[in-house]
Amino acid sequence: MGLTVRSPDGDLQTGEGGRNQVAVTRLDEVLPRLRRRPDVEAPNLQAWDATDRLLLDAAAERMLPGSSITVIGDRYGALTLGALAVLNPGTLRVHQDLITGEQALRLNTAEVLGPDAAEAGFTQLPLGPELLQGAGMVLLQLPKTLAELDQIAEAVARHAAPDVVLLAGGRVKHMSLGMNAVLERHFSSVTPQLARQKSRVIVASGPRGSGEPERFPVVEHLAEIDLNVAAHGAVFAGPRLDIGTRFLLTFLPDMRTARHAVDLGCGTGILAAMYARQHPGGTVTATDQSAAAVASALATAAANGLAGQVNVLQDDAMATLADGSADLILLNPPFHVGAGVHAGAGLKLIEAAGRVLAPGGELWTVFNRHLAYSPALERHVGPTVVKGQNPKFTVTLSTRRTPG
Repeated sequence: MGLTVRSPDGDLQTGEGGRNQVAVTRLDEVLPRLRRRPDVEAPNLQAWDATDRLLLDAAAERMLPGSSITVIGDRYGALTLGALAVLNPGTLRVHQDLITGEQALRLNTAEVLGPDAAEAGFTQLPLGPELLQGAGMVLLQLPKTLAELDQIAEAVARHAAPDVVLLAGGRVKHMSLGMNAVLERHFSSVTPQLARQKSRVIVASGPRGSGEPERFPVVEHLAEIDLNVAAHGAVFAGPRLDIGTRFLLTFLPDMRTARHAVDLGCGTGILAAMYARQHPGGTVTATDQSAAAVASALATAAANGLAGQVNVLQDDAMATLADGSADLILLNPPFHVGAGVHAGAGLKLIEAAGRVLAPGGELWTVFNRHLAYSPALERHVGPTVVKGQNPKFTVTLSTRRTPG
């Protein structure tokens, strides 16, 4: 099948040979210009990988000109801007779970296509019917968890066109046979392709219509804390109590009563719900950069009769919260950026906590003992004391210093 691309002057060209070279040229112009901002940037962190290229190549081999394309899991815009560069989508719709990914795509669009390219031929949408209605092809960067893949595959099979082709790509070292099994629950044909540059694409087609209600969010009752926990597929730890949160909760009786508390990086909202239950007179903001997390936290609050007390906000490190607006912040920071271990995400949240806490306000943090967060807590928040340690975690209390 001939490759369909946009030439450098924007005209459509199809065919073999030289047309492939045009596609390579356009991608080579696009990809090196992509950055991760406002997410963590570092010399060992890149805004695209070989999987992005492989997915675009696989799409070019299979799609018909003018097909409707949906992109899911595009981290910083490589798939979306690559599709605009080398494919000819009739419509292009995009879902990214992280708000930083959404922002990075918009920033990279302005960088690659110019500052007036805010409406550059794609639409950013939540995971659901509007994102997938009529889609003939879906490009997916495989997620980290099988639960997230299950929710995405279910949505594609339920809402996309009957002849949809799902191209799911990932780094071979992060792929598993379990991914094939998940896709086979929702598609009649699942075919892994040959690996290239340590990446692989799985081609899925023939969506199975189950006719059953959507399964997400999953809600489970955690007897040890007497809490109903709701979880969408992409949220960390699912409907379970992760061990860092469990340890931090043992210090809940020692925490002050706050008029406004924040569960920063809220995940399913367990900390927000447990604090709100113990302090019914205050308000709690549960905030996370993940759309799946904030939807889960909202559902957790509702499942425990706390919807009127817990506000939920998708935000990047509390960027929309005013300086000095919180009396208490609870933080169980991530220590992974993508698939790699990196302290940058946690440091960004600690710095944000110092800004949002009122003078005298308290930050309670739980973190892996091997992470040296204490100097950053002292620097960005204020005096910090260790309140507890176990073989894996440290819990600290930092008090916001008074200016001057």
